[in-house]
Amino acid sequence: MSDRVYNFSAGPSMLPLSALERAAAEITNYQGSGQSVMEMSHRSKVFIRIFEETRAKLRRIMNIPENYQILFLQTGATGQFSAIPLNLIGKTGKADYAITGNFSTLAYKEAKKYGEIHVAASSEDRDHSYIPAQSQLQLDPDASYFYYCANNTIYGTEWQYVPETGDVPLVCDMSSDILSRPVDVSRYGVIYAGAQKNMAPAGLTVVIIKDGLAGHALPFTPVMMDWQTMIDKDSMYNTPPCWCIYMLGLTLDWVEENGGVPGMEKRKIQRSGMLYDTLDASKIFHCHAEKADRSGMNVTFRTDSKELDERFVKAAEAAGFVNLKGHRKVGGMRASIYNAMPMEGVEKLCDFIRAFEKNL
Repeated sequence: MSDRVYNFSAGPSMLPLSALERAAAEITNYQGSGQSVMEMSHRSKVFIRIFEETRAKLRRIMNIPENYQILFLQTGATGQFSAIPLNLIGKTGKADYAITGNFSTLAYKEAKKYGEIHVAASSEDRDHSYIPAQSQLQLDPDASYFYYCANNTIYGTEWQYVPETGDVPLVCDMSSDILSRPVDVSRYGVIYAGAQKNMAPAGLTVVIIKDGLAGHALPFTPVMMDWQTMIDKDSMYNTPPCWCIYMLGLTLDWVEENGGVPGMEKRKIQRSGMLYDTLDASKIFHCHAEKADRSGMNVTFRTDSKELDERFVKAAEAAGFVNLKGHRKVGGMRASIYNAMPMEGVEKLCDFIRAFEKNL
């Protein structure tokens, strides 16, 4: 790690070093094929094996039931903001959305193009610093689905419970915390995630869909947004993001070697606990998110001075801690500590925070 910085970017983010090193070793000649994964046909036997093995690994690691389809798509999570209503809202023409941050807000605005969208809950009244409780959810039993974003990267909050919505299917954006804690997939209708935080390089979007939910797309749904088409074509209606799928497989190998999802959760609790304890003990730094709803993936914090925040970010970068500047909507700092962030990266950041404060 001596020649690598600690990258606290919200995404694209750090990948496991072992996965990067294995990819480097195979980049010109994948397992004797004489070619890179970046060069081979997505219809070739060698790539089909990569594809199928990666999908099987994800099903095993996440305990995804057999009555759920797994798609490897290129839309980005943002593309699914459109695909979700296009595929699901036709049932009743209505949907419930919980607005707890930037990306759920964008998803809500996109969904409004296709039906009657009801805000079932919002944390906007306190600058998205908390997650509404189950008792605060105003649910419409006639909704086609209920939508929420499990972890809010910009504001640093995370849902600590799974909403109860009765017979209304749950749709969840897990881009920021997928593979970081066990998930009972059977409680969801749809789970999706952009890969560039905990899974693979940017360019791959994983969509997990319960059988029966696809096949009801609105008639004007673009072919690339139609889940049933993608299921029928096994994610290969066109060329899939081959390299990213391969890298996901390598990352999943690393996850399994480090205790699976329960192992990732243990690491997450240790990393975030250490950092939050350091910030809570500080006299100059304070966290944006309310304590009960703090994210284990994105730690948002600041001082009371914009100038001091800028000074901290600059000094941190010089010390090898990069991408700590907070999003413009929140300001301050943000440390994204996804699965691949080594424990020592957070330990050293905590040491740096304490030293920075002491030397003021």
